[in-house]
Amino acid sequence: MPKIHNFGAGPAKMPEDVYEAIREELTNFKGSGISLMETSHRSSTYMNFNTEIQDVVRRLLNVPSNYKILFLAGGGQGQFAAVPMNLISRTGTADYVVTGSWSAMAAKEAKKYGKVNMVLPPTDRYVGIPDQFTWNLDPNASYVHICGNETIHGVEFDFIPDTKGVPLVADMSSNFMSKKLDVSKFGVIYGGAQKNIGTSGVVLVIVREDLLNQALPICPAILDWTANAKADSILNTPPMFAIYVMGKCLQWIETKGGLDKMAELAAKKSSMIYDLIENSNGFYYAPVAKDARSKMNIPFRIGSEKGDEALEKEFLKGAEALGLIQLKGHRSVGGIRASIYNAVTVEEVEVLVKYMTEFYKKHAK
Repeated sequence: MPKIHNFGAGPAKMPEDVYEAIREELTNFKGSGISLMETSHRSSTYMNFNTEIQDVVRRLLNVPSNYKILFLAGGGQGQFAAVPMNLISRTGTADYVVTGSWSAMAAKEAKKYGKVNMVLPPTDRYVGIPDQFTWNLDPNASYVHICGNETIHGVEFDFIPDTKGVPLVADMSSNFMSKKLDVSKFGVIYGGAQKNIGTSGVVLVIVREDLLNQALPICPAILDWTANAKADSILNTPPMFAIYVMGKCLQWIETKGGLDKMAELAAKKSSMIYDLIENSNGFYYAPVAKDARSKMNIPFRIGSEKGDEALEKEFLKGAEALGLIQLKGHRSVGGIRASIYNAVTVEEVEVLVKYMTEFYKKHAK
C-alpha cells in the first residue's frame, strides 16, 4: 500500500506529532492515572488544561484582554444560529456578505431570528470578492458577517473589511490559525476545529466582551456566549476530547514557529499548485480570481473551464493509486479540490504537483 497523502477538506489531516502526543497520554492524562475521557470536566486537572489552551490561543493570535475565548459544541453550523441569537437583538437586522456556500448557509439560518441584509447581489457562481465600494452595507446592522475562507469554492479574504464601526463577525473554520489576524478589528471570530486545529466536535469562539449580555430570550443556554463565558466553557460537560486534540494542535503550531511560519508555508504550498495551474495552458483551470484564491482549499477543473468528466475521473483514480486521497471536489461543484491545511507538508504537495505535471504531459493536447 502506498504512503497516504490526505488532501481532505475536513475532517482533515492532523500533525503526526499530535498523534504521538495523544497516544502517550491517552490512558494517563497529565499524570493523573486515568484518561481525559474519564476525567471530570470540573476537576482541577481539566480546568488547568482549559486555561492552558486559552493562553495558547491568546499568545498565537495576540488576543486582547477584553475578549473571551470559548470552547463550545455544535461546530461552525451551531454558530450560524448562535451568532444572530446573541447579537441581532441590538437592532433587529444584520449584514451578510455571501461569498460561497457556507456564508449563504449562515445567512439562511440568521433569517430565522431577524432581518438579514444581503450585502452582495445574489449569484450562483462564487469566484471572488467584489470591491468593498460596491457593498450594500446597512449602517444600522447589528453586525456584519463574513466567511473568511469558503472551503467549497476556494474563496478567501486577503483583507479585513471596513465595516464602519459595525461589529465584524467572521466564520474562520477553514483558515483559522493559518495566519496572523488583528483580532481587535473583529467583534467575533469562530471556527470549527476539524480543519487546521484538531478534530470535529468543538468550535472555538473569540468574542469581545461588550457584545455579551445581548442574547435573544429564545437563545438556548448552550448557545448563549454570556452563559458559557461565565462558566468558563463548562456550562455543561464540554466535548473534552475534541478540546484536548485542539489544544495539542495549537501547541504544535506554537512549537513549529507560530502563525508567521504557518502563513509562510501556506503561501509556499499554494503557490506550487497555482503556478502549475497557471502554466498548464488551460489544461488545469482554477475558477477563483487571483486576488481571492484560497491558500487552504484549491478547487480546479481539468480539460476545460467546465471540466472533462472522464479526465477528472481518471485523475482521481490515478491519484488514489499513488496514495493521494480525498481530492474529489465537493459534490455541489464537482471537479478536483486540494486542501492543504497546516498539517499538510511541503513534501506532500510536491508529490501532488509531480503527479499533476505527469498527468498534464500525458493528456494535454
